[in-house]
Amino acid sequence: MADDDDYAGYRLILLSFSASIGLLLVVLACALQAFGTWWPMFVLVFYVISPMPMWIASRLKESDYGSSGASSALHEICLFLTTGIVVSAYGLPFVLAHSGVIKWGAMGMVLFGNTWCFLTILAFFMIFYRNEDIEFMVW
Repeated sequence: MADDDDYAGYRLILLSFSASIGLLLVVLACALQAFGTWWPMFVLVFYVISPMPMWIASRLKESDYGSSGASSALHEICLFLTTGIVVSAYGLPFVLAHSGVIKWGAMGMVLFGNTWCFLTILAFFMIFYRNEDIEFMVW
């Protein structure tokens, strides 16, 4: 029977393929002639910075500093920051569409691409960081 580490490469390939589908939707929301503006590409910044607070939390644990509480304050702050980043990634297309910078159809494609990419990022953490002390299935 194969070990879980034997399938890590296949999982990474599946996750990269899944992320490319989400990015394709964002690029199509910008590149299609009907929409014709590249402003929705700014959501890519949110894709890059969304996992950073949780990576910081995994590196700097409260247990290293002598805290014995049931809930880590660092973990809670990093979850709050990650939530703020994800909500901002969904809010930016709404603001751009409401102000008339992008069309509503482009906003819909960007929102679907956001959902796809953030679910891929969540799947990455659930697959590759399941043995860490930080639980990613808190909801």
